[in-house]
Amino acid sequence: MTDTVKVFLKGGPDDLPERIVPTPLPGPDVKIKHRGGYEHFRPTSRRTDTPEGALPVYEWWERTEIAE
Repeated sequence: MTDTVKVFLKGGPDDLPERIVPTPLPGPDVKIKHRGGYEHFRPTSRRTDTPEGALPVYEWWERTEIAE
């Protein structure tokens, strides 16, 4: 079984359906499928308070299109 942790996503499109997402460990980046592409988030050294407790903050850094 793979361990997962929840992280908080900062930046990127305003219409992302979720800002708190599970991500497998270990893994440096989070990739979210959204509107025909992927939004990529990288970890920061920050944490933020959320309704689910203090979570690591991942910041948006790029979008890639899904290859057809």
